[in-house]
Order: sequence, then structure tokens, then C-alpha cells
Amino acid sequence: MGKHDHPHVEASGASLAKAAQSALEGAGEAWTDMRAQIFDAVAEIGKPASAYEIADIVSQKRGKRVAPNSVYRILDLFVANNLVRRVESANAFVANSHPGCLHDCIFLICDSCGTAVHVDDDKLSTGVRAAAEKTGFAAERPVIEVRGKCAECQ
Repeated sequence: MGKHDHPHVEASGASLAKAAQSALEGAGEAWTDMRAQIFDAVAEIGKPASAYEIADIVSQKRGKRVAPNSVYRILDLFVANNLVRRVESANAFVANSHPGCLHDCIFLICDSCGTAVHVDDDKLSTGVRAAAEKTGFAAERPVIEVRGKCAECQ
């Protein structure tokens, strides 16, 4: 990942969905109705959500059952294309508010309310990658998760 020298544009709502659509289509993938509904559900929840929670929301909106394994496949595609981030410790997913920007994942996760904030700190990420490299380990996808209490829950 390394250092970046660009401003972040934090998207939300319709602009976030449009940014995600552009990123996915730019990767040569189709933006289908099902993919759009799954992305919208992840973005609307606002905190890490499981594939089962997402499937329930999309099922209600579609008026028919959507299988969690179908949701997992789409979420895997979204993660691979940087539209959604996976919170490893919770096996849950959150929308990436700047899908056109690649960074290592650093999450601050509140144990009380469940919110997860994604922060970008290239200095920290570079240090983690360098420490891994010193041991001969090739860090492909560092994920740092800090558990605690958010400002609202303290």
C-alpha cells in the first residue's frame, strides 16, 4: 500500500453507491440490481454487518428470500474490489467510504455499540509491513483491529 498523497473524498448515500458502481465497473464487473441492493444494505447499516443480516435486509426489500451464500459471494467480490471492508474479528462487513482509494485496514471497533471506524494511517501500515518483511513474511493484506469503546459509549 505505502504512502499516498491525495485528498480523501468521503462519500455517503447516493454518491457512495455511484463511487462503488464506478469502481466495480472500472474493474470489468457488472453492477447488477442484486449487487446494488447488497451494497446499499451494507452502506445503510452503518456498522459491521454479517452476511445473514444483509441477506435479511435485501430479502425484505426484494420480497423474496436471498440466500446468505449468494450474499457472501457478492461481498467477496466487493472486498476484492475495495468497495467493502471485512472486519475479521466479527466476520462482518462495512462499506468503504472511499472505494477508489487503497489502504491497509485499520479498524477501531466499539465493544459496546458495535460501530467500527476505518482509519487510514500509512505510517502505521508501513511500519507493520516493514516489521513483517524483517521476518521474511510477505504481508499481503494487513488488517489491524483495535477493540475498545467509542467516544459515545465512554
